[in-house]
Amino acid sequence: MQKVKIVETELEKEQAFDIRRKVFVDEQGVALHVEMDEHDDSATHFIGYELEQPIAAARIREYEQGVGKVERVCVLAEYRGHHFGAELMEQLEEYARSIGYFRLQLNSQSHAISFYERLGYDVVSPEFMDAGIPHRQMEKTL
Repeated sequence: MQKVKIVETELEKEQAFDIRRKVFVDEQGVALHVEMDEHDDSATHFIGYELEQPIAAARIREYEQGVGKVERVCVLAEYRGHHFGAELMEQLEEYARSIGYFRLQLNSQSHAISFYERLGYDVVSPEFMDAGIPHRQMEKTL
């Protein structure tokens, strides 16, 4: 990916939300009111670009003191398999360390567990359903 950055403008935020809508709502069938939630106003959003094209998004928010919750990690379908997701997570983790988080948590879709395991995350829960999709909670100490 050419650039991963923290969302700073309304345009960047709309681009990140558009990626999320394409991946989670259009592709995976998650209801829009579930995908776009109350945490969008307070979370720190990230967007990734390849050749100026927005292709990846994620957000992080404080879950509890010193613990960040990583959410809505997605890469447009045509860009998957090229390590863009790993690059996005690397930048997000660097940011998390810089603001004092010592641990990150996320709820991984079950099919993506091996992706997060390669990045050092461990499964810490049994499988559960979220938005009609099987998930497992994962954690990583920074």
